[in-house]
Amino acid sequence: MFELLNAVPPDPIMGLTEAFKNDPNPDKINLGVGVYKDSQGATPILATVKEAERRLIDSEKTKSYLGIDGSPEFAQAVQELIFGLEHPLVRGHRVVTAQTPGGTAALRVAADLIKQKFPETTVWLSDPTWANHHSIFTAAGLAVRKYAYYSAETKDVDFERMVDSLKEVPASDVVVLHGCCHNPTGADPDLNQWKVLEEVIEERGWLPIIDFAYQGFADGIEEDAQGLLQLLTPGCEAIICSSFSKNFGIYCERVGALSAIGSTAEATQIVHGHIKRSIRANYSNPPYHGAAIVSIILNDPELRRQWEGEVDEMRDRIGLMRELFVKTLKEKGVKHDFSFLAEQRGMFSFSGLTKEHVAALKERYAIYIVDNGRINVAGMTESNMDYLCMAIANVLQEG
Repeated sequence: MFELLNAVPPDPIMGLTEAFKNDPNPDKINLGVGVYKDSQGATPILATVKEAERRLIDSEKTKSYLGIDGSPEFAQAVQELIFGLEHPLVRGHRVVTAQTPGGTAALRVAADLIKQKFPETTVWLSDPTWANHHSIFTAAGLAVRKYAYYSAETKDVDFERMVDSLKEVPASDVVVLHGCCHNPTGADPDLNQWKVLEEVIEERGWLPIIDFAYQGFADGIEEDAQGLLQLLTPGCEAIICSSFSKNFGIYCERVGALSAIGSTAEATQIVHGHIKRSIRANYSNPPYHGAAIVSIILNDPELRRQWEGEVDEMRDRIGLMRELFVKTLKEKGVKHDFSFLAEQRGMFSFSGLTKEHVAALKERYAIYIVDNGRINVAGMTESNMDYLCMAIANVLQEG
């Protein structure tokens, strides 16, 4: 059978990482993969994570299976992180949370659930969106379409076109929204625009799935949840897919969560049963270690405060790199206006670099960027900034 298979092209992001690892150039820079880097170019382990791991190893007494939907303590901590302690949805038992192996698995479980129970549903993705969104939903057998989102001219959300697109989405369909730090553009709706989106949902009736992978990397832990909370009006339904890779720095632990909001407590419990059935047929139950780290940190007031400070430091460093990047490009004589990069949020931005620019940067300077020009700002450091901006200036000057 295997002899009949054709070769699969490398993943556009993971393949870039492999090429970067094999490049012998000592000045190489990877701005492709979505991993946070500190000022030394390393992906650090947070001090709170090390402390939580120490407590975990000292206290754990078993390596038995978790339940299908994971740790109840983790689920409660996730709900508090998103909604706070006293949100009416939580008090009204209209939210259920299942632990998943990363945010990707949360999205896939949601996709499987939709395909199994509503097979004719179309999933609408922002144009552009995270490269893996399309693969996840099509692999589940769902049809995928795009809605307008980003303006290449203004380097911001094209909100009028976005709303016009979403008003055309049928009530039976699903729309994937980015909770904050839109990947790949770094451009988010403001709170007033989120309120307009809530009105569109109420008018049209489609189901929102909110991909919430970067909580804390835009404006703050609580602040970054305000947009999606605008959508959750009385009687609403929604799915929130959370990832804790970035804000806890535990990429390899694969910690995520799927939170489903039903219109009533009874409906929510029925949804919970279907979520568990989808998980059982996929990976049966989630891993323990990473979610236990998150639970320990979020459920200990002192560790929670310390962790929030660490998230603040990561967010502030990304903001500083944005400002330094814009400043250094200008100093190198670049005529293109890159000031928009300082206004965008999160790890990613559309740089405006063309596919030809990206290829030249890779071939001549060992600078690795995704073909569409998306850059990971968190991969920049003070020490590589001069080389990076010099290379970009040269490539732009040569056309």
